Amino acid sequence: MPGTVAAPRGGVLRDFHNRYESVRESLSLIDTAAREMGLPDISSRLIEHDGTTDRRGPEVQYLEIFAVSIATHHVLIAEGVRPVAIVGQSIGELWALAAAGRLSVDDAARLAVARSRALTRQNWGGKMLAVGVDGRRAESLAGLINHPDLVLACENTPRQSVISGPEPLIEQVERVADALGWPSFRLDVPHPTHTPAMAQASRDLRATAPRVAYGAGRWRVCSPWLGRDVGDDDPVGLVADALTARVRILRTIRDLHAAGADVFVECGEWPVVTKFVEASVPGVRCVVPLSGSDPVAAVRELVTGSTDGGPFLPRPPAPSGTERGPAVRVSAATASAPVPALLTAAPLSGTTNVSASAPSMSYVATRPAPAPATPAAPEAPAAPASTPVAPVAPVAPPASAEWDYETVLAELRTLYGDFLGYPPDLLGEDDGLESELGVESLKQVALLGRVSERFGLPGLRANSSLLTVGTLRRIAESVVQGRAEAAAR
Repeated sequence: MPGTVAAPRGGVLRDFHNRYESVRESLSLIDTAAREMGLPDISSRLIEHDGTTDRRGPEVQYLEIFAVSIATHHVLIAEGVRPVAIVGQSIGELWALAAAGRLSVDDAARLAVARSRALTRQNWGGKMLAVGVDGRRAESLAGLINHPDLVLACENTPRQSVISGPEPLIEQVERVADALGWPSFRLDVPHPTHTPAMAQASRDLRATAPRVAYGAGRWRVCSPWLGRDVGDDDPVGLVADALTARVRILRTIRDLHAAGADVFVECGEWPVVTKFVEASVPGVRCVVPLSGSDPVAAVRELVTGSTDGGPFLPRPPAPSGTERGPAVRVSAATASAPVPALLTAAPLSGTTNVSASAPSMSYVATRPAPAPATPAAPEAPAAPASTPVAPVAPVAPPASAEWDYETVLAELRTLYGDFLGYPPDLLGEDDGLESELGVESLKQVALLGRVSERFGLPGLRANSSLLTVGTLRRIAESVVQGRAEAAAR
């Protein structure tokens, strides 16, 4: 389950809301909790096809992300998916607890808002920086500056880590990373966390958070910062202590894979945690229902794989009658039973992927022994962690005074084609840069830097939403808008 990712699209839950009573009930509970805390309804924008993004503060952003995650979870359960485990990243752990039944949906919403308000009260001037190297190198990089609040916050993949700390020190880290040839990108998150600097907010949250009822839950919940399953831990304490702790999603993913999990389903809108999975354990299957045109069909395909090639078969019941063990291989004769899966949740509040404005819930199941479905062709092996992205020479902005969409799009096709080695005519304006063209996140960061220089828009590189769902159309529209705003000033 995702943590602090970009605000969801308007209307993203319309279909789920119309089809599933469990989704309507959860959205109603979140709306009720929001109103009690002086916030607007959360669900209205998510079930309308208005296509807008209404930024109404961090509390609303968190609750919208929660609404999308829990709704996707309910659809998966309604269609027969049975999670082996649920994994939450940073604030996504709160979504995981609610999905597992350890917290009620409305209590999870109240606790998310209490967390946000404690962080806002601290008003800390920090930043989070994603760096394209492994955790050991990132920790050494932070150690060069030697400040107690500047730390390795998240270990996402073998080639992506996050450093959190005071903004002036993050600027120093950026300069050192650039000198070493290590790509880096600031995360656009409302509340930088996972550093000892958050100790005051952690104490404040413990003192002010509402007391919430805590149940045994139905599903196993794995905690990437605890490094173990969640047991009888106090939920307020879990959320408070996570603010200062390092998140090791890489280790959690690998441990679950070693235990037999090889199908991950993300309960966010875009592939975030599943990108971590693909980079950490190549060869697994990752499914992101909401990123496609028919999310319900994607879930049903996951559940009803054919007996001679369908990869998602159920495991036999555990002797204890619980859902706590990893999935196991079974015979194809049981293909009609519900599919087990692992849910993982990731937030942007410190465990973010640079391919998103910040972190999702994944389900994992194992493939059966007989004739698994042919997997998609694997991507070419990634370069070693220390290999830098090719440097980009500054390019002067075009002399033309016209900044219409078609002119900008043509410029972008040439720029991206030259960088990637593609003929410009093959770069469709709606092709996903990462999902369809295979342009990894950190290369997209380098390219956005080049676009910023070419069009004289220094702030464009920080627009992380262009990485989340990057297409040439979205980038061209942002350039046209940015140039128009610059001309008006």
